[in-house]
Amino acid sequence: MEISAQAVRELREMTGAGMMDCKKALNKADGDIQKAVAILREQGLSKAAQKATRTASEGLIYSYIHPGDKLGVLLEINCETDFVARTDDFRGLAKDIAMQIAAANPLVVQREQIDPGIIEKETDIYKTQALNEGKPEKFLEKIIQGRLEKFYQETVLLEQLFIKDQDISIKDLLTNAIGKLGENIVVKRFARYRLGE
Repeated sequence: MEISAQAVRELREMTGAGMMDCKKALNKADGDIQKAVAILREQGLSKAAQKATRTASEGLIYSYIHPGDKLGVLLEINCETDFVARTDDFRGLAKDIAMQIAAANPLVVQREQIDPGIIEKETDIYKTQALNEGKPEKFLEKIIQGRLEKFYQETVLLEQLFIKDQDISIKDLLTNAIGKLGENIVVKRFARYRLGE
């Protein structure tokens, strides 16, 4: 099947993947753009999994000041080489993540970093809420787990929905960037400052 340059361009704009990757995905999907997007996402996931074990010790400290000068973010984001750290794509990713932190106010990068005391407190609150709502005792564990998952999605950076595209999480955003840039990328840490806090 002949794949048009227009279809390749459209897929590239949608996914940010390379031209050849877009063409291969469209061939595999018989020209169906949505199927090609799914193929590229799967490839990105497998590429990201392969690269996750590689050391990411380069990168940058990115600073973002929200308009109005009352909110700022410092972000350390790492990659494998200084070359990638200086690319516009990497800096764009850093900016997107810093803006996410400014807007969504996460507590930590990943769920393992949350203080167990906070989880214990939240669990007690959810249990009390469920009992006050008259939920049956036998469903309490499932209800608590569901509410904890929602808590993680709100407070853990990698699990938050991306403010610019609610169809993907920050983890998906990173995975896509790893697939595109060809290096392991890690959000190391961040600090969010609000005037007067």
